[in-house]
Parts: sequence; structure tokens; C-alpha cells
Amino acid sequence: MLTKASLALLDALSAGREATPDELATETEYSQDHIYDILDELLEDGLLTEARGSKNRRLVRVTDHPVVEAYRDLRSKLGHVDWTEILSPATLRVCWYLDEPRRVTEIAERLDITRQGVHNALSPLKHRAMLSPSGPEYALTNDLSPLLTFAREVVTHEHRSRARKLAPSATVEWCDPKRALVRVQTSEDTTALESAAEWRVTGLARFQEYGLQFFLAGEPAFWYAPDEDLTPSEVVCHTLVLDSGSRRVSYSMLLIEKLDIDQEPLIETATWYDLETAVAAMYRPLHGDFEVSEDLPIFLPSESEFSALKEQYGVS
Repeated sequence: MLTKASLALLDALSAGREATPDELATETEYSQDHIYDILDELLEDGLLTEARGSKNRRLVRVTDHPVVEAYRDLRSKLGHVDWTEILSPATLRVCWYLDEPRRVTEIAERLDITRQGVHNALSPLKHRAMLSPSGPEYALTNDLSPLLTFAREVVTHEHRSRARKLAPSATVEWCDPKRALVRVQTSEDTTALESAAEWRVTGLARFQEYGLQFFLAGEPAFWYAPDEDLTPSEVVCHTLVLDSGSRRVSYSMLLIEKLDIDQEPLIETATWYDLETAVAAMYRPLHGDFEVSEDLPIFLPSESEFSALKEQYGVS
């Protein structure tokens, strides 16, 4: 996660200029040793590139990385704000959840931190009138959408970097500050993530654990959520995030039926994936209502199709 020192360097270089580590140390007032450490991290992450100038001096400049571009946009539209003073790693993580009004307790539970920790992270935003309170809930004000975009680019980049250290072909399909759903493209990367303690197979490939074996085209998807159980509700949501086509919807309904997954907790899980309306629609035929409606967010199987699928896989 980007630190204040990282942001200070991006600030100094955001106009596209080249600079030496010594020049950056003077401008930012960080020690040369600390500047070198931060530069190495940003170079490794692809946010900076370097060349050699006269007398073999080291010169660095920003790249067109999505994180850099999002920060440029933030500074361009809200340049009067000193973002290095406001945006700690904790504040960036909390910003992820401020796209809509949310309670502090809700954010604390998702981040697995205390409510006081959330309040501390919100404090710099509160003091600058950047939050729009609605009762006990908080959200970013409408003109702060560039901040939300930047926070999400930073979090996504953090997950992508973590995954690609083990699996270079990994792409992030969904994430929040603590969790990530990724795809890989090679069998070598699949083996690498299967061997990693913090990564677990999910999506359709996970169904075999519940007695449902399907043909899998390509490599399986993987889930990163340290210290959390991978529940059947999460597996259903991951399956739909990866592919919401009619076959995957039918397979997900089959898993719900086989495991008798309650509607309320599944919809609660689905809200984090923007799938609550899709999941609610899937329960209609499970409750016996196979009537076709044009306003459904997904394509549901007919009664005969679903009955045949249940019979094929022995789900009563």
C-alpha cells in the first residue's frame, strides 16, 4: 500500500519530469536512505522507470501505470488538497467503502479492524468536509469521485502485485481491501497458487468439494482472504462474478439446492459483489416460480431444464 513517502515522490514527479534520488530527498525532506528504499519499491511495482544521466546519475520518472494516472487525475481535479497529509494506507482502505453511505460498524467488520480504527482513518476526511454524513452513515461527497477511483486503483494494484509474485499471468476479477478473486492463464501459475497457503481454488472448480464435478475449460480461479473461511455462499458469488451466463447460473442454482443454502445469508454475501438482484432472481425457480420475466438480471433455466440437470447430477 502506498505510504505518505510514496505519495510525496509521486507528487514531485507527477508532472512527468525526471529527477535524481538526491533531488527528491531535498524536495521531500526524507532521508536519502529512505528515498532509495521507496524508489526501489515503486520501480518494482512499475510506477516508476529509471535511466542513467550524465556521470551515470540515476534518473527516475513516473510511468503511465493506472495508479499513477489515477493520482494525476486526483491532483488535477483537486489540486488544492495536500493528499500526502491525508492519505494514509488506512484511509485509502476505508475510502474503498465510501462509494455509498455505510455505517462505521459495517466498514470495521469488512476490514476486520475496530470501529475506532475506522474513525481514525476517516478523521482527515471529516476535518476537511470531504464526507457526506447521512445519519450514522458516511460516504464521500459527490465531487470526490477521483479519490474513490484512486483508492480502488491502489487496492487493486496491491492484490495484483501479490498474486503476480507467485503467478505472473494472474488478473484480478474482483477485490476489496482484504480479499481478491483472480484468474490465471497457465498450469504453472495454477500449481503455484495451489501450493500457496493463502490462496484457495474457488468458482466452478470448487464445486467438486460438494460432490458436483463439472468440466472446467481453462485454469481454475483463486480466492485470497487470509484467516477467513471460504463459504458456499462466497463460492456461488465467485462463480457468477467470473461468468454469469446461463450454464453458470444453472450450476450455481444446483449448488444452492444441493447444500440448501439459505437465501438471506447468500443475498447478504452477494451485496458485496453487486449480485443481490441476480441471487434473489435465482431463488424464484428454487421456490417453484419458473415464470419468465423480461426484467430479470440473469437468464434462468426452464423448469424442465433444471429438473434434467438435477437428475443428471443426483440432486434431489
